[in-house]
Amino acid sequence: MLEAAFAIPGDLDLPTGGYTYDRRVLQLLPRFGVATQHLPLPASFPDPTAADLYETARALAGAAPHAVLLVDGLCLEAGLAATRQEALRRLETAALAVARKIIVTSPLTQRTLIADFTVPAHKITVAEPGTDPAPRAARARQQPVQLLSVGAIVPRKAFHLLVRALAPLRDREWQLTIAGPTDRSSQALADVEAAIGTTGLGQRIALAGPVDQDRLANLYASADAFLLASLYEGYGMVLAEAMARGLPIVCTSGGAAAETVPDCAAIKVPPGDERALTLAIQRILDDRELRQRLAQASWSAGQKLPRWEDTARIVANVIAEVAR
Repeated sequence: MLEAAFAIPGDLDLPTGGYTYDRRVLQLLPRFGVATQHLPLPASFPDPTAADLYETARALAGAAPHAVLLVDGLCLEAGLAATRQEALRRLETAALAVARKIIVTSPLTQRTLIADFTVPAHKITVAEPGTDPAPRAARARQQPVQLLSVGAIVPRKAFHLLVRALAPLRDREWQLTIAGPTDRSSQALADVEAAIGTTGLGQRIALAGPVDQDRLANLYASADAFLLASLYEGYGMVLAEAMARGLPIVCTSGGAAAETVPDCAAIKVPPGDERALTLAIQRILDDRELRQRLAQASWSAGQKLPRWEDTARIVANVIAEVAR
């Protein structure tokens, strides 16, 4: 059996899309002939202290002698200052240059690495995140309309913009739940809380914080529509989860989100366009027939999404290629 050591910064148990991807791949790789070893790294990536670098070197030295080393990393962020983005770009370019193979989660990220990071195309493999079969969301016809958005509260997710976009629609009957970790960016959390306060929507918007899988499944099941205001998505796992349940979607066209969701299943707006987001949500709230059409298209698309076994098989093939 092949061996792979998967080095992952931070807490693998956290309920985020990236860590979900890592957990599922680790869990499934043995089915495809790859024994796995998890190498936990300090959570300070990509800003390690000297002590963190020492701990990282110690962890990597603990990898099995003949194991293929996979290193999880994400520096392609949006919503950051230009100087910060440039610093991350330099780090990412240097890391990509020494990798023998690179696994990405979407064709868009593949194109980005080729165009902006001068990575040769032959080094890159796309392994899109999988989805699990899920029951179709089917709420009874009642008010208020239940809106759901899922993701860590970080600048890239632009939750504060989503809150502001809902302010002109206060005369409609709706409730919004935002589910996801709140400890990733104190500034992003402050921004969304300030937006809720200044718009006076505190009774209409719930910050649920991190939720377990059962609670998340219940939120999807009880939702009437899914909203995502992200400035950029490398794939958009929560969009796939929404489609797996047949939810109508309002999202931005930032990054791979425009490709993850077919046009027939969502109303898409330019990232950062608050007015366009307001108008799109208004259409969802005011037009039940539109919601039903989008929901049917979303459900149909969701049944064609890759499963986690497909993802793990692709990763296993890359590991086998490197091990040869």
